[in-house]
Amino acid sequence: MGVPLKSTQKDAVVVAKVETPTFKTSEITTLLGKHYTPVQMQIAKFISEYYFSSFSEAISLFLPYGKLDSFPSDNNFVSEVVEKIPLPTLSRQQQQAYMQLLTKKRALLFGVTGSGKTEIFISLIAKMLEEGKSAIFLMPEISLTPQMEKRLKVYFGETVAMWHSKLTRKRKSAILEEIESGNVRIVAGARSALFVPLPKLGLIIVDEEHDDSYKAMTRPRYHARDVAVLMADKLGAKVLLASATPSMTSYVKYDVVKLEKPYIETKKHYTFTTGDRLTQSMLVALHKKFQAKEQSLLFLPTRGNFKYLYCERCGKTHLCPYCSVGMALHRKRKHLKCHYCNFTQVIQESCTYCGHAPLSSQRIGTQEAIEIIGNAIEGIQVEQFDKDSITTTKKLKDALKRFESGESHLLLGTQMLSKGHDYANITLSVIMGLDYILGLADYRARERAMSLLFQIAGRSGRALASEVIVQTGDAEFFKHYLSDYELFIKDELLFLEMANYPPYASLSRILIAHKDESKASKTTLDTVTKLKSFKEIEIVGHGKAPIEKIANKFRFHILLRCKNRVPLLKALHAVDCREIEIDMDPVEFS
Repeated sequence: MGVPLKSTQKDAVVVAKVETPTFKTSEITTLLGKHYTPVQMQIAKFISEYYFSSFSEAISLFLPYGKLDSFPSDNNFVSEVVEKIPLPTLSRQQQQAYMQLLTKKRALLFGVTGSGKTEIFISLIAKMLEEGKSAIFLMPEISLTPQMEKRLKVYFGETVAMWHSKLTRKRKSAILEEIESGNVRIVAGARSALFVPLPKLGLIIVDEEHDDSYKAMTRPRYHARDVAVLMADKLGAKVLLASATPSMTSYVKYDVVKLEKPYIETKKHYTFTTGDRLTQSMLVALHKKFQAKEQSLLFLPTRGNFKYLYCERCGKTHLCPYCSVGMALHRKRKHLKCHYCNFTQVIQESCTYCGHAPLSSQRIGTQEAIEIIGNAIEGIQVEQFDKDSITTTKKLKDALKRFESGESHLLLGTQMLSKGHDYANITLSVIMGLDYILGLADYRARERAMSLLFQIAGRSGRALASEVIVQTGDAEFFKHYLSDYELFIKDELLFLEMANYPPYASLSRILIAHKDESKASKTTLDTVTKLKSFKEIEIVGHGKAPIEKIANKFRFHILLRCKNRVPLLKALHAVDCREIEIDMDPVEFS
């Protein structure tokens, strides 16, 4: 509805009926003919309380329903769509997984890269449509939408709508009208697709569920994977999480259904090399693939905001003795600092593991890599694939189209490369900078590095034999798990339990930012003092944030840990105020 607020008109939501107040009130000016369902209101209430936002911020994630609460009763249209094109033929392995998933309300599909998870998704969606229900398909980033849109539309035609933040308002309105008329029954897209008002929701799929892109970095700081599970539970719908490298939490919490072999089994040869630059052997391998008219992929870690000291001989990063995470290098202040507990020490000259000196902190950037490759391989067309170059949906589609057609020969970029792209002609993956990722100030550093290796390696060899070149000084660590990601999960869970990190504890991060540094510091210390009265809460560390200043504001943070979630939430609600921002279950620590 529309309501007057001072001299403006604002959209508003009725959340409760109350007695008429004694003071003077204004009349509601317009009724918009839309409404939020009780389930939407319940989930918004949960988001506001668990992720520490206002109710208005939480409810604004959702789109209201129109006049219809359900699809038109005639299901012939759906049957025609499902019957018109034969659904994918499932292999024996896929069929077994599909039948298992039909019996489960919530599950994790743990399938190696190239094992045919998408065919199972399509079969499950078709089953929902046959039952007159709708489905939401979540992907971590819009970089995946062009390829997935193509695959879904082959089977479901115009019943599929793609939804993400880059859509125009006009396009969003058109999709909502199609949903209301019953023509759109499948919504696929990034995080925000979860909140589209699909009636009769029967299935939510969260693909690449391990990906941190599902976590919002601004208020409300919700995690779409976890909200999807809650939403499915409230609506009596099925929820399927899927990944080749599942998160530790999902592996522990949900029933696991496995796809242990690729759909097409091809040979994959791994070569390990040391250093932190593009080597001659890498350039030779790229040149060979170019000459053979085969395509390659080269991954570089993002530059990030911090440098970490690592050993070029053994690949180990200098770790905080108290937190088992990498210590950031602060050259100006001539010290190393842990961004979890704020422990500092002088810059180390030699490796504490093998004694090698000096330690390195240099990393190559994407532009430098493109120049080196361009100078070494005449005629090669490099497709830069990162957030600096892919700024619009059109640029994304154009880049993928050039690569798919063979116009470009090498995909070179950062984390975007690991997001599930599937091209049959990629026969070489070059992975640089794994030691840098291993040394990040993040308790999940090993998980992030191992997951990245598996994901990037999995982009090659979908149809042909392939090579994977891995640059690391810690080859033995990676080699041990190359054929079995589950073995890595089991070993890593032992470390996480011993070190008291999620999924065996809950973390929260409090952020304080102010233009006046002394005020930010005082708020931090006052908050820490209040938190000390809660005996079950461990204050891991507090002080200046790793990025000390953003937008002219000085930043401080407090990291908290607790065995159980309830006491942690109780303590956080007790200290919550306008001067602080609370990030529950954080995935970012800068």
